[in-house]
Amino acid sequence: MVRLRFQRLGRHNRPFYRLAALDKRTRRDGVVIENLGWFNPIEKDAAKQVHLNEERIKHWLSVGAQPTDTVRDFLAKRGLVDVKAWEEDRKHDRKRLEARKAAEAAKAAAGEKKEEPKA
Repeated sequence: MVRLRFQRLGRHNRPFYRLAALDKRTRRDGVVIENLGWFNPIEKDAAKQVHLNEERIKHWLSVGAQPTDTVRDFLAKRGLVDVKAWEEDRKHDRKRLEARKAAEAAKAAAGEKKEEPKA
């Protein structure tokens, strides 16, 4: 399976990312099938911050390539993936996160109640 993921480049404290199509089993900086663009988060000019080969990204998505969560968010903000499906997944992730936080808060509250009688 092919994954669309970012490869981190650049020097210390100056990140630069390439969007690449890689085999799922290779490491992040492994052998690239195709470079699809780049992202420079340090650049102040928004027009120079991102360069994507939209035609090739759409091709890879159409043949079954799976973007990582970060890349999917990145592409959804630029309208290259189905935004409704992306929002549904994000909604599900948010609900799961809220449930986990509520469970941790309840556990912490139960832990505090147990400690009060000892005092």
